[in-house]
Amino acid sequence: MLSRIAESLYWMARNLERADDTARILDINVLYMLEADEDATEEMQWAPLLTIVGADETYLERHPDGRVTVQRVINLLTQDKAYGGSLYNSLRLARENARVVRDRISQEMWEAINEFWLSADRHLKTKLQPWRAAEFYAYVHREVALFFGLTQSTMMRGEAYGFTVLGSLQERADMTARILDVRYHLLLPDLTLVGSPLDFYQWGALLKSLSGFDAYRRKYHTGIRPIDVVEFVLLDGDFPRSLRYCVDGLDRALERIGPVRGAAVTDRMAALRAHLDGTSPRAVLDQGLHEYLDDFLALLADLTVALQADYFEAHMSEPQEGEAPGGKAQSGQADAGDAQQPESSSPEPLPAEGASR
Repeated sequence: MLSRIAESLYWMARNLERADDTARILDINVLYMLEADEDATEEMQWAPLLTIVGADETYLERHPDGRVTVQRVINLLTQDKAYGGSLYNSLRLARENARVVRDRISQEMWEAINEFWLSADRHLKTKLQPWRAAEFYAYVHREVALFFGLTQSTMMRGEAYGFTVLGSLQERADMTARILDVRYHLLLPDLTLVGSPLDFYQWGALLKSLSGFDAYRRKYHTGIRPIDVVEFVLLDGDFPRSLRYCVDGLDRALERIGPVRGAAVTDRMAALRAHLDGTSPRAVLDQGLHEYLDDFLALLADLTVALQADYFEAHMSEPQEGEAPGGKAQSGQADAGDAQQPESSSPEPLPAEGASR
């Protein structure tokens, strides 16, 4: 497989997962506005979302007064065409990369993502008001679920499938770690609220943002306890958005793709597994959850660098006719990297530094 094809498959899935995760945290916050504590200001409710996705500095560039409002945050994270991490750009890049690899994905997958993009683009031509936002985010969830469902049911289980899974699960692990880091940091300080209805609701909102509220309550019958939430989100291999599940899935995807001689990816994956193996929720909390997640995000960023070096910057087979060594087309036609973003080969990953700093 050509490296540029592998990279496009990876970023197709990763951008689509990022769009879904962004919609997920925005959706829960929109719903939370209706039930928030009367003393909770807009800034208290919406500033954490900027921290989760690493958009604090971008927000200040757009709004030098520093005032955080629901409309401003929704606009930046959903519609801002100049912000590379917006939901709009994530969907656009996912569709562009899918176009590049149309011959490697099923026809059903292409039709789904193409129609999704065209419809979302129409919806986002006008300002998305908060009262309309929840409906749009629910639509994003359904369309992303449709695409990945079609991926599961129509895509051949080969290298192409492996790179698609890599992109999706790596982005999911990244966002899960950030959501838990920021939310946990915000919920812990006020011990007077522990066990209160507000405390229950806020922990419930964290789990709902990961689509894990119902699954958590089926497994734990003692109510919502921070230590149980940490165990569930970090170490439960049966919960599809847990760090354990994502790392296990990344491992299987790399096995499907096959090893590269002298690949750094193998060592990076071993480091991720070691970070999760042999630990416990209590040990994580004693060490400091923020520090633990900081280390996890750094290891995940190292994996991204290794993937780039081992798979995306090198040709994965002998050059084909009409191509120069390394898989670059001699005709000057734009490759997958150009299709992803005007000035770089892929959307800039979210900062590896811990989200709550």
